[in-house]
Amino acid sequence: MSLVKWSPFGDIDTLQKEMNHLFEQFVPSRREQLFGDNFVPAAELKETDTGIDLKIEVPGLAPEDIDVQVSAEAVSITGERKSESTSEDNGVTRSEFHYGRFQRVIPLPARVQNTAVEADYKDGILKLHMPKDEAEQKKVVKVSIS
Repeated sequence: MSLVKWSPFGDIDTLQKEMNHLFEQFVPSRREQLFGDNFVPAAELKETDTGIDLKIEVPGLAPEDIDVQVSAEAVSITGERKSESTSEDNGVTRSEFHYGRFQRVIPLPARVQNTAVEADYKDGILKLHMPKDEAEQKKVVKVSIS
C-alpha cells in the first residue's frame, strides 16, 4: 500500500474552478452587467517621462472603422464591429463575438500635446504615442516630509 499526499487546497482550487465555470454559464458576468452585450475594448496605458503610450485591442476592425479623438486630458475611441451575415441550412451557430458600437473614454494621467499624437494599427492592436505637454515634462513637485 502506498501513501498519497493529500492537498486540501488543491481540491478547493478545483472546486472553485468548477463553480466558476457553472456560474459563467447561467449568471451574467460583471462585465456584462456593466456594459450589457456591448463590445468594450481592453486597454493598456504606460506613462514615461516624455510621453504616454496607449494600446487598445480592437481585432476585426478596419482602421477606417475606428475614430480616435485626443484632448489634452483624455482619449476617446469610438467604433463599430459589424456582424457578418452568414446562413446555414443545417446546424446551429453559437457566437461569443460581441458586435455593435462601442465608445471608450480613457482619462490620461498627465496633459499631452494632442497635436503631436502618433498612431499605428497592426494585427488588431491600436497603438498611440502621445508626447507629454512641455510644462508636464518640466514639472517638479516639492514634497515636504513631516
